[in-house]
Amino acid sequence: MHDIKWIREHKAEFDRGLQRRGLPPQADSLIAIDERRRAAIQRAEAALGRRNAASREIGAAKRSNEEAAAQKLLEEIAHLKAELPKLQEEEKRISSELESALAQIPNLPLDDVPDGTDSVDNVERHRFGAKPSYPFAPKQHFELGEALEQMDFQTAAKLAGARFVVLKGGLARLERALGQFMLDLHTNEHGYTEVNPPLLVRDQVMYGTAQLPKFENDQFFAIRSWDWLKDALQQGEQVGVEAGPRFLSTLNSERLGLIPTAEVPLTNLVREEILEEATLPMRLCALTPCFRAEAGAAGKDTRGMIRQHQFTKVELVSITTPEESRDEHERMLSCAEEVLRRLDLHYRVMTLCTGDMGFAAQKTYDIEVWLPGQNAYREISSCSVCGEFQARRMQARFRSRENRQVRHVHTLNGSGVAVGRALIAVMENYQQQDGSIVVPRVLQPYMGAMKTIERSEGKRRTTEDA
Repeated sequence: MHDIKWIREHKAEFDRGLQRRGLPPQADSLIAIDERRRAAIQRAEAALGRRNAASREIGAAKRSNEEAAAQKLLEEIAHLKAELPKLQEEEKRISSELESALAQIPNLPLDDVPDGTDSVDNVERHRFGAKPSYPFAPKQHFELGEALEQMDFQTAAKLAGARFVVLKGGLARLERALGQFMLDLHTNEHGYTEVNPPLLVRDQVMYGTAQLPKFENDQFFAIRSWDWLKDALQQGEQVGVEAGPRFLSTLNSERLGLIPTAEVPLTNLVREEILEEATLPMRLCALTPCFRAEAGAAGKDTRGMIRQHQFTKVELVSITTPEESRDEHERMLSCAEEVLRRLDLHYRVMTLCTGDMGFAAQKTYDIEVWLPGQNAYREISSCSVCGEFQARRMQARFRSRENRQVRHVHTLNGSGVAVGRALIAVMENYQQQDGSIVVPRVLQPYMGAMKTIERSEGKRRTTEDA
């Protein structure tokens, strides 16, 4: 959420930032709404002030036995009393209009973000390792998993539809091992505090991290109760044109959103709080299931586990001061990279261009892991600094150590990393010619005695290291 006061004072800078995002200028239209809001506030305050003044004047008129003047003042007060709710409602309506307009506008890119329109314009920052070579044609993860009889998309489709998977045996354990390894790394070595947050959250929480209102179609929602609808239908109401607003209003109050990422509950832990600067930076992490409708992904990555409605991810969130947020962004990136370095996976880091960044981000680094089965790099982590964009929506602030000034915090989030995609990367990079999967050395303590995942009547089989 942008600050309308800042927009007023930096019109050209605001519109230039939107232009870099590929959007038209909007400062003038926003300021025009704010002018109407200010005028409405002034009218309401003037009416309230006049009502209070007239109330005082009545006493003076009565003390002077000026009954006609007192009666006239009473009539004026009655008129103002009837008018004030209308003026206050107008102010509320215009304020809501301004907030709604601001809520649809993305964050502005930092100066060092490369300009561009899509992923083609992203800039490589650095890379780690080298592409592995094989004496055979490497297979994709779903070919390997189905041949092992431990990755089942058909049964998942029977249970839940497309874009779900059932993992079994060694692959199920490998996914669990990856998540536990990442949590241990980030909490024991990187200083993050593990959190086990709710997977269902209120609309206000989704709004705070900017999933709502713009990306409502990308979310899954759970309805808490349909009793209100049953009662309405029994009373003869229809959910049609007239009842539509009531239906939508009640629907929103009766639903909870399934988190698309643990960024949502973790970042909102500080909503409507004023933190002491001494408690910052606050570094949080969580391993959770995530749920995404993938509304805009029709036809993309329909085979395999690349783009699922349900997946597991380790999320990193930092809450910090404006002065430290850029350094914290670099630190978060290095923490996410360390996961892939320990797994000895080749990857590259890309700085996203203005046209490819997420809605709430000021700057984003994507880590793209090499998948030999696809012969392509695929995103496995995205680390973003959001400035005060989310904090304004959440009213998350801190009190300065020196002058006790209250300011908005800066928020950052990143995947540390996507567990399902890490599973894909391990499978494709550690595959052997017979279709078995070598368990990376760093994961073996989490896998019991298992060092290789092989097909054996759907059960795991232990072999010794070569």
